[in-house]
Amino acid sequence: MSKGQLAQLRFTGKGPKFLKPTPRTVLYRKGDIDAWLDGSVRTTTAEASR
Repeated sequence: MSKGQLAQLRFTGKGPKFLKPTPRTVLYRKGDIDAWLDGSVRTTTAEASR
């Protein structure tokens, strides 16, 4: 996933939780990324997107 894609997910609020200790630094905790990925598990493409 590119930096731009992550930035767009942050902007729309659809990405993993993140930390922003300085205006130009964005950090992600491993646990937050894992939780975000676990929440996106699908068994079929027919499921409604969140």
